[in-house]
Amino acid sequence: MTSLLATLLGTQPPGTEPRVGNLVYLPPNSVIDRRNRPGIAHAPEGAIVTLEVRVDRHQPAPSGRSNVPHRVFAHDDTGEIGLVFFHAKLAWLENIMPVGETVIVSGRMEWFNGRPTMVHPDHIASIADAASLPLVEPVYPLTAGLSPKVLARGVQEALARAPEMPEWIEAPVLVKHAFPTHRQALETIHRPQDPSDIALDHPARQRLAYDEFLAGQLALALVRLKTRRLSGRKLEGDGSLKAKIIAALPYALTGSQQQAIKEIIADLREPERMLRLLQGDVGSGKTVVGLLAMAHAAESGGQSALMVPTEVLARQHYATIAPLAAKAGLRTALLTGREKGREREDILDGLRSGTIHIVIGTHALFQEKVSYHDLVFVIIDEQHRFGVHQRLLLQSKGSAPDMLVMTATPIPRTLVLTAFGDMDVSKLTEKPAGRRPITTAILPMERLSELVDRMRRAIGDGQKIYWICPLVEESELVDLISAEERFQSLQPMLGDQIGLVHGRMTGQEKDAAMLAFKNGETRLLVATTVIEVGVDVPDATIIVIEHAERFGLAQLHQLRGRVGRGDKPSTCLLLYKGPLGEVARARLEIMRETEDGFRIAEEDLKLRGEGELLGTRQSGTPGFRLASIEAHQEFLEIARKDARYILGRDPELQSARGEALRVLLYLFERDEAVRLLRAG
Repeated sequence: MTSLLATLLGTQPPGTEPRVGNLVYLPPNSVIDRRNRPGIAHAPEGAIVTLEVRVDRHQPAPSGRSNVPHRVFAHDDTGEIGLVFFHAKLAWLENIMPVGETVIVSGRMEWFNGRPTMVHPDHIASIADAASLPLVEPVYPLTAGLSPKVLARGVQEALARAPEMPEWIEAPVLVKHAFPTHRQALETIHRPQDPSDIALDHPARQRLAYDEFLAGQLALALVRLKTRRLSGRKLEGDGSLKAKIIAALPYALTGSQQQAIKEIIADLREPERMLRLLQGDVGSGKTVVGLLAMAHAAESGGQSALMVPTEVLARQHYATIAPLAAKAGLRTALLTGREKGREREDILDGLRSGTIHIVIGTHALFQEKVSYHDLVFVIIDEQHRFGVHQRLLLQSKGSAPDMLVMTATPIPRTLVLTAFGDMDVSKLTEKPAGRRPITTAILPMERLSELVDRMRRAIGDGQKIYWICPLVEESELVDLISAEERFQSLQPMLGDQIGLVHGRMTGQEKDAAMLAFKNGETRLLVATTVIEVGVDVPDATIIVIEHAERFGLAQLHQLRGRVGRGDKPSTCLLLYKGPLGEVARARLEIMRETEDGFRIAEEDLKLRGEGELLGTRQSGTPGFRLASIEAHQEFLEIARKDARYILGRDPELQSARGEALRVLLYLFERDEAVRLLRAG
């Protein structure tokens, strides 16, 4: 088994990046079909064709004129063609295409001065060597500086080194779906005989997609198994502190909030560790659910930590949670990179002694100097912004604490399986009472001056407005307005009623700008997406999103959720610069049609694919090379069930199939899961 891996991974030990694997698992995105042999006169311009031609004469470039090409004139029964070569070696060309001989050339047809031309044919072969010509040639996605020929040659060399693998899929699944072996599947997609060989619905591609899904689901199931083995502890709680907080709320809990709390507390009362995902659309009340779960932990004598990705969001949560927690006699602290000196020491002392019941903060919560008296419960907000290693670091601070992950990015069920397959899921599907619907309109940039007049009138009526821009400062490369430039263009009209906040400001500057907006000192806040998550100004009623066509659906939905948080009607204005592409237009139309975050997430998945659903490819989100959520959804379900079945029977992966599955985990770079097995 070790030698098999060494062959695949080259000289690198298991656990390092398999470079050969990266090549063989790069699927072609199209093919060139060189079986197309129409004859010179019938070859359409721009098409890649294969021609059988007789060489008539060579016309070398004049001496000293390197910018003039060498031309070879040839013909077939239908017409004549000129083959063009720049900077070519004369002897090589005369040898490969002797005058009077018939050769096969393949390349892109062009017409120059009314004559058929082929510049630098991709392939030239004699009639005797015609069999060496690849008739169906795979085309791979490229990156800057990498030529198609170099990449294709690298893939073929990697494929030649890839050994036969032990079979990790059970026979009934292989038979039912007509799967080839792993090696045969790789051969089919990299050496296609027909364009259909690389199609997403071909059994070869389906087989590789299933392998990738199975590796992912197995890795997640192993993490889950390991997490559960570190036995947690029962957090009984008597409900007294929760009751005080519920009594202090200015509104009644929604049905889905009550259901989520019930599910979370049932988990906390079990001896196994909880690992649960709480999904809630923007404004659905996740924070209160999290607080009530933390109150349950406090009733059981333990501490809770809430980790968020940004300082702005940490302070936001603190402002919401601390007063409510205080009503139940619970002490809350805020710990970010900004707390220094005596203030920081007091917080660290309170965490060590247990006098602080709830701590809210950024990644500062798991720094080495931070220790807890009895950390029993951890909440991570906006999971996709943290890697799994950060999640594990925070868990290591307590003795196997229970974990709740919260996200305001609605995730389709299929993606929940791929990214969070190791978690149970609770959903908040209702908005709290009193929330008003948001009217969404789409405007072209040409109506900007009309919009600015409208905003000035709205400010005169006492309204508060967010104005979102995609960049911080002007860029010569991208023709987008920056936050700073928009701020400067609006300031002469609005004076000191306008504020600015962006990611390059210091924490204090951001807080000051947000506070001025919240207190009504400024009425229009120009901002970048730094306000995307969690900022709460209930009386903000208008949000303008400039260059809305540049944002993903999930991000547009998050930004729109900054308004509509009070009891007044709210508006979201999506400004776009035409002409709009098909996907951008569809995206803006969906935003106008619905406020349902879960429907928006499903549509986003269709429009953009799974790798980008959460905005950018963040650590902790799935990015598939061979599998496509849209095309291979049925195999994800099968892989999930198979992974659970395997670990139920062979949790250490010691059987023959278990050994084969270890190889699968290495192949798809799920080495963390194998290390978990080794750690026992």
